[in-house]
Amino acid sequence: MDIRALQKHDLDQLLALYEHLNPADRALPPRPQVDAIWDELLASPRYRYFGGFIGDQLLCSCTLTVIPNLTRGCAPYGLIENVVTHVDHRNKGHGKALLARAVDAAWSDGCYKVMLMTSRKDPAVHAFYRSAGFDGGDKTAYVMRARN
Repeated sequence: MDIRALQKHDLDQLLALYEHLNPADRALPPRPQVDAIWDELLASPRYRYFGGFIGDQLLCSCTLTVIPNLTRGCAPYGLIENVVTHVDHRNKGHGKALLARAVDAAWSDGCYKVMLMTSRKDPAVHAFYRSAGFDGGDKTAYVMRARN
C-alpha cells in the first residue's frame, strides 16, 4: 500500500470512502460548496489528508489537523479525525500504517501530542487504536453537538 497526501483529484474517492465511515451521515451540500471546502482544506498547511492506495484505489484515509498552541513551549498538538478503511480492506494493517504516517507527520511538525476520538462503542475499534499506540485512558473527551 502506498500512503500519500490526498490531492484535489482524490475528492470523489474520498467522499465514496466516507460512506464506510458514517453510512447514515447527512447529505452533502451542492458540489460547488463541497469543492470550495476541499480547496480550502488543501490550501492550508494546518490540515492534511492522508490516503492509503493500492494502485489507484483509495482504501483508507484520515485527517491530521495541527493546532497552534500557547502552552508546552508553544508546541502545537495534532488531532486525527475521520479515520476510515473500506470495509473490504479492514483487518489487513492498512489503517495502522496510515495512522503511523499521520503521527509521524505530527511529530515532524513539532507536535507534543496527537489525539483522536471515536464515537464507536465496538471493543475491536478501541483495541485497534490501542494497538496503534494510542492511550485510551490518558484523557476524557466531552462532546457537545449542534442542535439541528
